[in-house]
Amino acid sequence: MDTPLSTIAVVGLGTMGTGIAEVLARAGREVIGIDISEAAVRHAAATLEASTARAVQRERITEQERRDVLARFRTFSDLQAAADADLVIEVVPESYETKQQLIRALDAVVRPDAIIATGTNALSVTRLAADSAHPERVLGLHFFNPAPAMKLVEVVSSVLTAPQAVEAVTALARDLGKEPVAVGDRPGFVADGLLFGYLNQAAAMYEAKYASREDIDAAMKLGCGLPMGPLALLDLIGIDTARTVLDAMYAESRDRLHAPAPILKQLGEAGLTGRKAGRGFYTYEAPDSGTVVPDALTPREAAQGTGGRPVSSVGVAGSGTMASGIAEVFAKAGYDVVLAARGQEKAETAKARIAKSLARSVDKGRMTGEARDETLARITPAGSLDAFAEVDLAVEAVAEDLEIKQQLFATLDKVCKPGAALATTTSSLPVVACARATSRPQDVIGMHFFNPAPAMKLVEVVRTVLTSDDVHATVRAVTTRIKKHPVDCGDRAGFIVNALLFPYLNNAIKMVQEHYASLDDIDAAMKLGGGYPMGPFELLDVVGLDVSLAIEKVLHREFRDPGLAPAPLLEHLVAAGCLGRKTGRGFREYARR
Repeated sequence: MDTPLSTIAVVGLGTMGTGIAEVLARAGREVIGIDISEAAVRHAAATLEASTARAVQRERITEQERRDVLARFRTFSDLQAAADADLVIEVVPESYETKQQLIRALDAVVRPDAIIATGTNALSVTRLAADSAHPERVLGLHFFNPAPAMKLVEVVSSVLTAPQAVEAVTALARDLGKEPVAVGDRPGFVADGLLFGYLNQAAAMYEAKYASREDIDAAMKLGCGLPMGPLALLDLIGIDTARTVLDAMYAESRDRLHAPAPILKQLGEAGLTGRKAGRGFYTYEAPDSGTVVPDALTPREAAQGTGGRPVSSVGVAGSGTMASGIAEVFAKAGYDVVLAARGQEKAETAKARIAKSLARSVDKGRMTGEARDETLARITPAGSLDAFAEVDLAVEAVAEDLEIKQQLFATLDKVCKPGAALATTTSSLPVVACARATSRPQDVIGMHFFNPAPAMKLVEVVRTVLTSDDVHATVRAVTTRIKKHPVDCGDRAGFIVNALLFPYLNNAIKMVQEHYASLDDIDAAMKLGGGYPMGPFELLDVVGLDVSLAIEKVLHREFRDPGLAPAPLLEHLVAAGCLGRKTGRGFREYARR
């Protein structure tokens, strides 16, 4: 194991195996590609030729470097070709039987000092290693798809793995320009262990007909900044693969959040396994195509910004950051806005905050000075809700406290004219409870903006069982006019985004609590392996641990699932006053401003 890893065999030349082979060949390693399928061997060689040709066109490598890369990649259909390899990476199908047979076969082929790495993301590395004649040289080396682009590599050691083997493949990963993260042996490891629970819940949400596939995917992309929505990502990964990973996770955790959603079995057994089959949650132009084509579930194009009641003036209740941000959004879109707070002075302060925000936009060249002045002129600060007497739409953005909101809606009921739509921006409270505080629950709807409201494109439009069709149409039309993306969902805890986001954050905390991985490794894994803009602990500290705990409690209370119970570590930090960036300490410490 002290031998430098210069000759590497890759067994299994599917998409992942071919990608790993390309990464190794480009980094100067001699690569032996092995697959029993002649078609797979030809496809791998053609893929490498095409990708290196593109690299030459883009002037990332020279023609000579391309020839050198291609010369370093040799393909075979016989496992005996791995005899001289310093490291063998297997990327064959996710099956214990298949992988164990291969590892036993490799024991008879490779040198005693060669390392055998499994590319599994779902199976126990310990169980695979135990079946080898030399379990100390078997470990996990989990690349992410597409391997040439994704920076994360999880290095998975079992209780049997020799430290020298771990050191050797960790050094190799760094030489390849990757970010290796050391993890222990459990299904899903770090990145997939967090990712697949979230994907499973998204599938269950869709199966329950709570929201459309398009709205679920748009909500997570626009509300969380993710590169792909969860259902599109399941199609990319492969629905059969996802079910295999979830089965392995559930077998260990017995957490219902990991029990594969029935729709995954239904789609998989029907052969609708995602992009590779040409159909999964979505329908694609052809097998292996990423181009989505319309099908029976595709929403028909509605006339944008039409329907419902006429709205020319909007009232925004509140004086905080969210209220002023929402008022700014409406004023920019041409609406006359009444910004009401508890007292004229607070309302004037909120308007001043908007003026500063608009000034920054002017400084950055995003709007003209004239447009800024026109926008500010549309905003009328008021010290009382009485100023809402003539507004067509009233939007409350006050404290996330049900009693306070109910009192406010009771006042809006008295103040606002008949036919005015009444919206709450709550992120976690029942919208219907606000509606029942009025004599016109049919006029009440949820309109959940995301912070900061001027920048975030998503609005969750939350309809209760009492909301009228024309109020729903009104709010969707208004949301489109203010250049936001509306997604429809029902009135239940968390709506779409928080119901999918916070269990994922809670599971990340449990990983740290169980000493499975460090904060830094988990954050790195989700940013590098999942394409998340922030790691879970960075995000928790930004959101606020007290806010996160409150949302976790609401979700647990509503769905009664033991897996949603807040992690004790989160409760302890909140009890200690460590609430994140706002207090200078949460999961990490921050310099006081």
